[in-house]
Amino acid sequence: MLDDRGVDVKEERNSRKEPLSDKEARALIASVSKVIVAKGKKFEELPAAKAKIANLKGPTGNYRAPMLRKGKTLLVGFHGETLESLF
Repeated sequence: MLDDRGVDVKEERNSRKEPLSDKEARALIASVSKVIVAKGKKFEELPAAKAKIANLKGPTGNYRAPMLRKGKTLLVGFHGETLESLF
């Protein structure tokens, strides 16, 4: 999907081989102003100041994937419409 849009990916990370630590997740939240968390067909938009580590994790306790940051927005989990609007 990103290739079709000509999006230049600056960093890609395999979450199974190199999982995100809680410390890295906190730093990621601190680097944005808005967090959008996708949960199936629904999504929740939060100001970064109110986002918590638990918001980024799924029912298994692992971080939702994919995580995409564009500017000051972090999209966590897959939500096609939101992804389209970011790119």
